[in-house]
Amino acid sequence: MPELPEVETVMRGLDAVLTGARITAAETRREGLRWPFPPALRQVLTGARVEGFRRRGKYMLMRLEGRDTLLVHLGMSGRMVARREDAAPVPSLGPQGAASDARGATGEMHEHVVLETDHGWRVGFVDPRRFGSLDLVARGVEDGHRLLRALGPEPLDDAFDAPALAAALAGKRTPVKAALLDQGVVAGLGNIYVCEALFRAGIAPTRLAASVTAAEAARLVPAIKGVLADAIAAGGSSLRDYVRADGELGFFQDRFDVYAREGARCAACPGEPACPGVLRLVQSGRSTFYCPHTQR
Repeated sequence: MPELPEVETVMRGLDAVLTGARITAAETRREGLRWPFPPALRQVLTGARVEGFRRRGKYMLMRLEGRDTLLVHLGMSGRMVARREDAAPVPSLGPQGAASDARGATGEMHEHVVLETDHGWRVGFVDPRRFGSLDLVARGVEDGHRLLRALGPEPLDDAFDAPALAAALAGKRTPVKAALLDQGVVAGLGNIYVCEALFRAGIAPTRLAASVTAAEAARLVPAIKGVLADAIAAGGSSLRDYVRADGELGFFQDRFDVYAREGARCAACPGEPACPGVLRLVQSGRSTFYCPHTQR
């Protein structure tokens, strides 16, 4: 699933081509994805001017002129593909990472929603697995939407600091990695960036969340902020389905310290016999990667 840096990168790409434009045509090619589309979706989008974007966790909010906001979640495999209307289709990644023109192996078109604008842009929502979602919510009450109201603080906001994180982790008898994946503790983090942040902070993912000290929280917060900022600067991580709105790949996967690097030496690893290299274990059905030598 795209995590905060990927969603932020996609949102910035959409902001560049849609903000200030009027949607001249909106097409829905099915009744819904994870959930049915709002009955009035096409009517609301058609003719609406896009006023701007913001992100909440892994969700994008596209503000429309008037009283509505479009809530967008990319789900497991969703991506937005933006191109000039007179340009050839932008190659993007198929479900197994193969280059395609937004078609699956059978040739089935996965572009479920298409927007055209008076600025000459065409934006398609591609979602092979169909776990993404679109909804309309009234302006001014977006954070009260059922998908947003229980989200924790934004990790890149100033309000997310060491005391706030320490308070959120206090008393939790789950592993710290599982706690950080809880969207009610902090919004937007996923498996990749939690593994990377815990490595930077030197905290073992198997530690109980309640055992994280104030000093460790003071290391963990800047580690979270730093890895997210670095990933956004790199355009996110392209693993399997994710591409940017312009069809290009992110490249933070080339900078992973531990994620998907089982057996490799991390930058701080002295090697055998002191350390066997990056280890992989399964927590709550997800792969965790960490360095047993530097993470305690």
